[in-house]
Formats: sequence, C-alpha cells, structure tokens
Amino acid sequence: MTPLAPLRLISLLPSATEIIACLGLTDRLVGISHECDYPPEIKDRAVCTSARLSIHQPSGEIHQEVDKLLAAAMSIYEINLDVLTQLQPTHIITQDQCDVCAVSFPEVEKAVAKLTNSHPQIISLQPDTIADVWADIQRVGETLNVDWQPIVATLQKRVKICQTQCQNLQSPLPKVACIEWTDPLMLAGNWIPELVEMAGGKPIGGVTGQHSPRISWDELVAADPDTIIFMPCGFDLDRTRIEAQPLTKHPQWQQLAAVKQDRVYITDGNAYFNRPGPRLVESLEILTEILNPQVCNYGHYRTGWSEFS
Repeated sequence: MTPLAPLRLISLLPSATEIIACLGLTDRLVGISHECDYPPEIKDRAVCTSARLSIHQPSGEIHQEVDKLLAAAMSIYEINLDVLTQLQPTHIITQDQCDVCAVSFPEVEKAVAKLTNSHPQIISLQPDTIADVWADIQRVGETLNVDWQPIVATLQKRVKICQTQCQNLQSPLPKVACIEWTDPLMLAGNWIPELVEMAGGKPIGGVTGQHSPRISWDELVAADPDTIIFMPCGFDLDRTRIEAQPLTKHPQWQQLAAVKQDRVYITDGNAYFNRPGPRLVESLEILTEILNPQVCNYGHYRTGWSEFS
C-alpha cells in the first residue's frame, strides 16, 4: 500500500502524532497540538492548539480550573483557525474519548466547518482499551492507505513477550494502585488495569475500559495496595515526584503496605501511560520492570520510572 497523495496531516493529540510516526508518515505531518513532543523530529511543525489554563499550577488548582471550564461548557483547549487555514490539511486526527486530554471533537468539527480553502477529513480516535489502540492504528492506516498490519503485529508480539515473562511469577498477585491524579486522588482506568494484569499485578480501583475513578483515602487504606505507582496525566518524572510529595504528609500514608515495604514508584505518565498509542508497549515494559525486577529489564529505569523516595 502507498500513501494517498498529496497528504497534509494535522494531529491534535500526542498519541495520534505517534501513530502517524509509526506508520511512516512523519514527513506528511504539517501541524500538531501544543502538547505533541514525540518523536523529536516533529517539534518544528506548526502548532495548531493552545490551552486555556496553566499546567504549572499544583494538581488541585489545575483540577479546579478544569472543572470550571467544563461547567461553563467551554473547551479546555483552543484551536488556532488561522493556522489551520494556512496549512490546508487533507486530514485532521483528533479524539472523542476525553475532553480533558485534547481538543473536544465538537470543537474540531466547528473549526473545520469554518475552513474555506480546504475540506479535511476528520479521523476520530476513541481508545478505551489496548485492543482499541490497535484498532485506531488500523483506522488511521486504512484511511491513509498505509500498511498498518506489520506495525500492529510487532507491537502485539512485544506485548506477548511481556505477558510470557510475567506468568506465574508471584502468588498471590500483588495489589497495585496506579494513581493518575493526586488532588483529588484518582486511580487510572481505561487501558491501565489490563496493562497491570499483563505485567503480573492485580489492579485496584480502576476498571478496564472505564474512565479513571476518584478514590478516598479511607478506600485506599482499605484496599492496602502492595505497590503504588504514580502516573499523573501530563507530568514527567520530575514533576510527578513533586506532585506526589504532599501525599506523604497524610496521616494515613504510613499505614499503607506499599509504603512499609518501600514499593512506591513514580513514572513519566506524560510520555507513556497516558498516551494511547504505540508507546503503551513501553508502558507495559515499565510495569513489568517495576513488578518483576528479578526477571524483567527493558532499560527504562530512571528514564521512564524510578523509586519514589
């Protein structure tokens, strides 16, 4: 299969940019979102979006601003219509899964309706599970006439290797709390619980295919996880360490088995766990390193994850 020509692609979310790259279409990418930062060669592309809030605030303040914007029926992100007009895209890849993660689908539709010099096709991704991610790669590949099957097959093979390594290593399975936000406390949902299971753990709280739930301190203490993994959406390792620190001051923190056993970890949730694209395989590898360090080493230590201490 050969790409449709001439392609002029705009990606409005980081995971879509990575899907475009894995399909070998980086040179056809003309525009990106303000959050797209991988692979490195896309950083010179025109930026098509901006945020209505600052990510440099503490987690609690970010959450309050998000709630205010959503309550006012406002999108958290803005599309620069002038940039879209200049780029004359043939396709715009966006998402219809989470209004907090990227520009909402209705906002994209409104922007496209205002374009007069181009009529791009919108490709909307809706990932809730690992299988959905494979389906999204297929959808983009088929729409753009690119052979997606070898890419998905390779990713699935890497997943299978991790699963095979982690079979029957621990009994009972360690209870794992993946914390996606620290204020308020939220446990990771969607594809994260199944990644934990593939890595040889038992996820607590989050449910595969469902959005991330809030959890109270009493509920966290009652669940008493053996391992706690911080993976806040949008934060790298250094920022995650900072955002996790206030939790250590909570009077119930020292009661947790994971804390007593020194099994609390931080990850780069921005680069890995919160991007439903090809690098979810690296996310699985990180989890296997954390949960099964005696047999699994994929080289992500200190780049994708580290101890929290």
